[in-house]
Amino acid sequence: MSESRIGLGIDAHAFADSVPLVLGGVEIEGPRGLAGHSDGDVIAHALIDALLGAAGLGDIGSLFPPGEPEWEGASSRDLLRRAAAQVRNAGWEPVNADCVLIGEEPRIAPLREQMRERLAEAVGVDAERINVRATTTDRLGFTGRGEGLAAEAVALVRQAGEAVGDSD
Repeated sequence: MSESRIGLGIDAHAFADSVPLVLGGVEIEGPRGLAGHSDGDVIAHALIDALLGAAGLGDIGSLFPPGEPEWEGASSRDLLRRAAAQVRNAGWEPVNADCVLIGEEPRIAPLREQMRERLAEAVGVDAERINVRATTTDRLGFTGRGEGLAAEAVALVRQAGEAVGDSD
């Protein structure tokens, strides 16, 4: 019988002036981005943690320590690509993921497909296996007040070499 595992990732960053806003691997025009050691992409960061958690490989901070100059300003999509490679090296294959952006703005509906494609390319799966959606908090909390954004992701991995749908 093949083994599958689920991982959950959560990330949050405050808004910062004079940095680009990157979400789901897509740069979005606007006056401010997210503070972070890398590019602050909360969707990609949550997905990294979900994949690493499912494979039992720790978290984003253990793989890409925030104090390391090497990761300063790094593309979160590149970090996601590296994390997915670590998952594969440990004998697991990403199956699918569901990612949720939490915040009042920006509206991501027009960019959803592009985000899915960019995240899927980094993970090494078909875009149909990555879902990206958003929700608000009805103006409650730090995301509701417009102080930053958060994201959650859940990912499923299976033992490498098992086909999707195998149930031996």
